[in-house]
Amino acid sequence: MSIGSVPLRFKVEIDPERCMKCGRCVENCSYGVFRKESDNIVVANSRACVACHRCLAFCPRDAIDIYEKPTDYRTHPVWTREVREAVFNQAKTGRIIVAGMGNVLPYPSIFDRLVLDACQVTNPSIDPLREPMELRTYIGKKPAALSVKEKPNGDAELLTKLAPNLKLETPIMIGHMSYGAISLNAQTALAKAVTKMGTFLGTGEGGLHESLYPYQDHMIVQVASGRFGVDINYLERGAAIEIKIGQGAKPGIGGHLPGEKVCADVSCTRMIPEGSDAISPAPHHDIYSIEDLKQLVHSLKEATEWKKPVFVKIAAVHNSAAIAAGIARSGADAVVIDGFRGGTGAAPRVFRDHVGIPVEAAVASVDAKLRKQGVRNEVSIIASGGIRQSADIAKIICLGADAVYIGTSALVAMGCRVCGTCNRGTCAWGIATQRPELTKRLDPETNAVQVANLIHAWTDEIAELMGAAGINSIESLRGNRDRLRGYMLDEGLLNVLDVKTVGA
Repeated sequence: MSIGSVPLRFKVEIDPERCMKCGRCVENCSYGVFRKESDNIVVANSRACVACHRCLAFCPRDAIDIYEKPTDYRTHPVWTREVREAVFNQAKTGRIIVAGMGNVLPYPSIFDRLVLDACQVTNPSIDPLREPMELRTYIGKKPAALSVKEKPNGDAELLTKLAPNLKLETPIMIGHMSYGAISLNAQTALAKAVTKMGTFLGTGEGGLHESLYPYQDHMIVQVASGRFGVDINYLERGAAIEIKIGQGAKPGIGGHLPGEKVCADVSCTRMIPEGSDAISPAPHHDIYSIEDLKQLVHSLKEATEWKKPVFVKIAAVHNSAAIAAGIARSGADAVVIDGFRGGTGAAPRVFRDHVGIPVEAAVASVDAKLRKQGVRNEVSIIASGGIRQSADIAKIICLGADAVYIGTSALVAMGCRVCGTCNRGTCAWGIATQRPELTKRLDPETNAVQVANLIHAWTDEIAELMGAAGINSIESLRGNRDRLRGYMLDEGLLNVLDVKTVGA
């Protein structure tokens, strides 16, 4: 091969004076970086390191150091390391490059250019520790008006028929990560956490494993283009149903679960042959218009006796607002907007890094379009893709979202180091893998507590932010752009967000 080796991405070193030769790094590294030789531990292959930090986490003497890019290419503003190595890779293989997690290009974060408001002197703030704060959120259709009839005894009777809504104790849900993409232990931990916190978890398009039936009242089942695991039993077990049209990490294409991740259990849950690739087509082959979508929405509602809200998930793209307006008229109860920083188990790198738009701009434009057309009450807006902290949640709610899905942050709460190699199926933390020797490393009970702690902490922080702004109800924060200001954002983007600049 004329291209030869490329510089190491990570160099791993062991401090011989601190190493106690316990061998835990050898046991924990699922990539074969370390090896035991006689009585010593040696670095056998630094090139295999992905910086998952499993070895660091379990080294009792902090004897391991990992250096990123110890030898780099000549600095060049256009021909970056990543660009050059992608060319090398494709020159060798002739294939599309597949990668995990979300967008890695250094696009500026809009969240980081938005600042929240706080009360001073003339508008008193609220102390969340002493005053009641309402963060309960209802997802689903809201009536445009209520019709009430007064009874002879003076009581009021509600005549308006209300659509089914999901009741969330916090505006934070966990997005769809399928069994197959992540392990059953990881899904179980997430299901336990949302049940404890009074919120919901998406199943992803991989069906619902029997062991998760006890948590079905807190699960949102997904119907994607592959229709894996979909039957009436599956639909009836979910608290809500989500039709997945697109995904922020790979807009315009379907999904691909490699055959090596389709073990016997995954094959039963997905209803596909063991060891076969699970490939979701790019479009739903029965949906080519809003009218087609409306038929599927109504079919799912009819199948579940109109008792469950139906969501529609789309990737954030240039015309998201117009699409969302159509979805609002399709009979769906919520639209999920997945931004281009959304995570994935596996996606073509060119889609992950170059297709789609930020969720901040997409949600703001969708909220504005729905309000302009007078159909904002027809659907709730759920934002996902790039939610990293409680401040992001407060800001996206100010831009018009009702609630959010989190994904990567929930995995980080379980130990994930965002090394971006989920597609390889060798996750050392037992999250994005189906290998029994790796999945058993993840204890559902312990990790459920960690994820619940994260949701609890973020909910408390949102309450503090609301209190500082003098707001005691999440309803009053929703779409409240007066509580936001843009910092160093251009006029065009400020207009899209409908937010004033700082100082105005």
